Amino acid sequence: MEAFKILLVDDDPDDASIIADVVKDLRSDVHLVFADNGEIAVEMLNENPELQSGVSLIVLDLNMPKMNGTQTLMSLKNDPRFNTIPVVIYSTSINDLEKERCLSLGAHSYITKPLSYKESLDTVSFFIELCKARSIA
Repeated sequence: MEAFKILLVDDDPDDASIIADVVKDLRSDVHLVFADNGEIAVEMLNENPELQSGVSLIVLDLNMPKMNGTQTLMSLKNDPRFNTIPVVIYSTSINDLEKERCLSLGAHSYITKPLSYKESLDTVSFFIELCKARSIA
């Protein structure tokens, strides 16, 4: 199995912990890298060439301090070093206008945060499938 690296940008430690647990249950070869907000995520990508070249997917929460998900998405999609990395918006918001805006700014997908373990399994499976698709392309 090929190893994948996912950058999860979320200020809620409980949500990050759930994703980490599900990843561990599904695949031991998926490495999660965490950032508490968009500012930290962009800084990490800028300062770490290994992370720049190794990230298969970026998962962004929308509602975060300092640099929210929309601002982070715009920053990533405007930077040629990062604009080909798929970005999934991962939010509690079900606002259709917000969803359309994120998709128009270059997000690959917009997923509402799961409410059950089964939904979490499906969500993380989708993340892994995106990583696989990117590694084939």
